[in-house]
Amino acid sequence: GSEAASEQGQEEEVEDRLKEHMDNLLDKSAKARQAALQSLRLALSSKTLSEFLLERRLTLTDSLEKCLKKGQGAGRRRARGGEAGDPCLREVSHLPTGKGEEQALAGTVLTLLCLQMGSGPEGEEVFRSLKPLLISVLTDSTASPSARQSCATALGMCCYIAAADLE
Repeated sequence: GSEAASEQGQEEEVEDRLKEHMDNLLDKSAKARQAALQSLRLALSSKTLSEFLLERRLTLTDSLEKCLKKGQGAGRRRARGGEAGDPCLREVSHLPTGKGEEQALAGTVLTLLCLQMGSGPEGEEVFRSLKPLLISVLTDSTASPSARQSCATALGMCCYIAAADLE
């Protein structure tokens, strides 16, 4: 009786936190998005959440796509504007970018999402929708090495798990 109710309450609490993390993926603050990605990474790697994710896979896929796109061409954008000799610009262009971290985390969360979705049509749908973007980040020479590595892993794992035909 009360044990089942307690377990149900914990389950709802976990789901509420996950919903909150998913909402935070769309936050204006890069720090908030990265924290949400970290939390989702931990949750998806420690607990089977297939049913919860099944209902929210499109929303999560959409948010991960936005996170992956945030860093696209970041290196090119930072290099524009101002004079080449401008010390402010030079300093900024050599700082490690948080965008690469966000892309790397998004790739990792995507890999875990594919693992949770499995080899059915839902997993394939997630993979198909993000495959072009993963390839784009992977082949973007201005993307951070960690982002490219994470996207390569996501591409390989998701293809292995969720690709219907031999790609």
